[in-house]
Amino acid sequence: QVQLVESGGGSVQAGGSLRLSCVAFGYTKCMAWFRQAPGKEREGVASIDTRSGGTSYADSVKGRFTISQDNAENTLYLQIDSLKPEDTAMYYCSASGPYGSIWWRDCLYQYWGQGTQVTVSS
Repeated sequence: QVQLVESGGGSVQAGGSLRLSCVAFGYTKCMAWFRQAPGKEREGVASIDTRSGGTSYADSVKGRFTISQDNAENTLYLQIDSLKPEDTAMYYCSASGPYGSIWWRDCLYQYWGQGTQVTVSS
């Protein structure tokens, strides 16, 4: 069982930055950030292999989003720079597990945080 607690969302103007945090209680091989805008499907934006540190990004966020982990603090981060209005969404931290519901970048995601809202105004 993995528990995830997110924080760090907010409302910013286009071009601004935010850092999302996710404290993870429990170990999994893969962790990721997903987002879901109203009326759209949940989409993966960035993932990390917790053992190798390897990362992967959706094309739409490459160069603007950076995923990282602090193993000592059991915390996953998503640094979001150069925010655009189309980045507006609920952002979810996720951890992999054998009974997951979403497959993305070679991992099956089972555990989800409560979500944190990011709103970008033009």
